[in-house]
Amino acid sequence: MIWWIIAAIAAFFVKGLCGFANTLVFSTILSFGNNNINISPVELLLGYPTNAILAWKERKSINWNVCLPLALLVLGGNIPGILLLRNADTGMIKVIFGFVIVLIGIEMLFREMKPGKMKQSKVVLSIIGILSGLLCGLYGIGALLGAYVSRVTEDSRSFKANICVVFLVENTFRIVMYAVWGIITFDIAKQTVMLIPFMLLGLYLGMVSSKVLNEKLVKKIVIIMLIVSGVALIINSL
Repeated sequence: MIWWIIAAIAAFFVKGLCGFANTLVFSTILSFGNNNINISPVELLLGYPTNAILAWKERKSINWNVCLPLALLVLGGNIPGILLLRNADTGMIKVIFGFVIVLIGIEMLFREMKPGKMKQSKVVLSIIGILSGLLCGLYGIGALLGAYVSRVTEDSRSFKANICVVFLVENTFRIVMYAVWGIITFDIAKQTVMLIPFMLLGLYLGMVSSKVLNEKLVKKIVIIMLIVSGVALIINSL
């Protein structure tokens, strides 16, 4: 249980600080000793209220033209991702998950080196939306969304507001589907309740720290740690 507590505090500290990457941190810490089908529903239930809190806090920065089309596309990729989570080989999932972490981490690192708002593209929006839906359904990963939303928003407040609205829509759908298909169980719910105080602690510390720490430096450190963790996960799963 101690690793679940550490994962909850660390993941939601990052969530409060950056607005995303909590799933990557949570899953990376726990994937060495647990299957994704046990990790994803717990993280989903823990993350749902954090998205509501951050979206409400930054509600004045929400751009519905950015978040709603992306949310609908993400939903389109959710179902095949959830089906893979239920039926795919867990060992292979861990290997794929490791590669996903590494690739997303590298993209995020390059993006941090060349920041700036980019013009929206319907083709890019569609591809990222569907792939994000697959990743969210399978792993709960929203980092690919972060890579896109960060480029079509003006600042960190706008980024947090819009990505958390997309997460809220996606999370609502995925909670219903996980419950219907038996992925969320009584034991999962009980474990989630036990971790809520640690989630709130991590989120609070992250939100407070975002006011005093250099956010870009912290994000780069997190990205590098995720890349290293992804490589380690691939090696240990082969």
